[in-house]
Amino acid sequence: MIAATTSGPRIELRPYQREAVDRVYAHLRERDDNPCVVIPTGGGKTPIIATICRDAVGQWNGRVVLLAHVKELLEQAADKLRLIAPDLPVGIYSAGLKRKDLGYSATVAGIQSIWKKACDLGPVDLIIVDEAHMVPAEDDGMYRQFIADARAVNPNVRIIGLTATPYRMKSGSICAPLPHNILNHVCFEVGVRELIVQGYLSPLKTKAGRQKVSTDDLHVRAGEFVASEVEDLMDKDALVEGACGEIVEHTRDRQATLIFSSGVRHGQHIVETLKSRHGVECGFVSGDTPDGVRAAILGRFRSGSLKYLCNVNVLTTGFDAPHIDCVALVRPTMSPGLYYQMVGRGFRLQPGKADCLVLDFGGNVLRHGPVDAIRVDQPGSGTGEPPVKECQECCALIAAGFQVCPECGHRFPEPNRQKHEASAATEGILTGQTTREEHRVSETTYHVHMKRGDPSAPLTMRVEYRVGFNRYFREWVCFDHTGYARTKAEAWWRARSVEPVPSSTEEAVELARAGALAPTLSITVEKKAGEQFERVTRHVLGERPPRLDDPDAVPDREPEPAGTTYGIPDDEIPF
Repeated sequence: MIAATTSGPRIELRPYQREAVDRVYAHLRERDDNPCVVIPTGGGKTPIIATICRDAVGQWNGRVVLLAHVKELLEQAADKLRLIAPDLPVGIYSAGLKRKDLGYSATVAGIQSIWKKACDLGPVDLIIVDEAHMVPAEDDGMYRQFIADARAVNPNVRIIGLTATPYRMKSGSICAPLPHNILNHVCFEVGVRELIVQGYLSPLKTKAGRQKVSTDDLHVRAGEFVASEVEDLMDKDALVEGACGEIVEHTRDRQATLIFSSGVRHGQHIVETLKSRHGVECGFVSGDTPDGVRAAILGRFRSGSLKYLCNVNVLTTGFDAPHIDCVALVRPTMSPGLYYQMVGRGFRLQPGKADCLVLDFGGNVLRHGPVDAIRVDQPGSGTGEPPVKECQECCALIAAGFQVCPECGHRFPEPNRQKHEASAATEGILTGQTTREEHRVSETTYHVHMKRGDPSAPLTMRVEYRVGFNRYFREWVCFDHTGYARTKAEAWWRARSVEPVPSSTEEAVELARAGALAPTLSITVEKKAGEQFERVTRHVLGERPPRLDDPDAVPDREPEPAGTTYGIPDDEIPF
């Protein structure tokens, strides 16, 4: 039985790491099932694992095996064990590390190498699974086969899981009651935001890609977008060139940028575009990269001689490069775990690193929520509500459950507006964040909007701002409304015109088209975490024109067909 206290040489654990170890021991003392520890990427799972291994062998004369699925994790664990318990012989069983040690009290093993060798390993008392979300929910797979065989040798073996993402896309939580599940209870969990506040993880900020992609036509297979369709969607010249331009623009003063592409072809396209268009060298690794070439590229990236590195699904777990201060997601994913693991490459601290910038070109932040409040829907539960909302008084982004803003005291009205499914490309990477972009306006047009299917609804003036080649932002000015909406419309008009405020939307559009309004030179567009729509929040205006001398100079308004929305569905209009 495991005791509550231990003695002997020990590494100086952080307070939450010490608590995690104590909670594991308490669970093993007090319960008959198997515990799971949840620690964010970069939060230091390996010292916890090494401490448990040392105590299991040194204090309780037990035998322990640590399972992982990538050799980098095995190397990290073996190195940490040597530091924490230098007198403890540690065996390594991994074809990738060219060792197959048997007979040790502590064995660090690659699951691909040892899954059929539990009987050869002999009886063990503890099985520790790093990246425990890799254990499949179904009754098959290498982890389950090894654990079943280990139980045949020692029916009393206990399993401890550690992960940053305690959920699966298809089945939800990785913990469930015995006897159908291997891990049964989260005994300790600490969050991303908590460790950022305590100074153990790097602060994060996010920025959306200017070009938006729609994943509506992608098919989903086994809980993830079909890979070939994702690559075809993202590997278009305009999207690649736009993403590469933004990556270079936003990383001029950053140390290291890790790029996640949608496939090998797409990744090579990114590498070539960075080189040919921007004179930037970018490394590339995939599952097909030979070990020696991969090691050389990763070595250059870690040393700082290679600033940009693009990869395809190979640097999501076990890759430790603390100086990464920009992660570019040039791919969408349906998997909250993969999203978290990609972003997590930037969590670690490094001297001179102020924060990590996440450039999201695949709409992942909005799809899954801020990284410290990821939405994981149980099967059949629906999509749920966004976890954050904006205070209209002070623009703070706060948890959706607040009825009173903790920043300024504003009281939120009861929810009574139509709910819209989110479709924008990004939101804050952490709860409480807002993204803003400034755009130079090339053209402004004015239209009368009639609410489709509701002829009694007041008309509104839709203002469309063209930015770039073919991108538009819209705002609605409510001259036909009453109360606050009308007051806001009057202020909007007076800022742009010396003409009297129009009495109706139709009159406002006629005057605007006749030249009564100052030109809009640029706009600032704001996107808030958890909200669907981007909002135009600031305008830079030119000179207000003089009054129209002759009222007859106002041209007759060209009639617009009833219900016209110029290709804009009513469910995209935020009122």
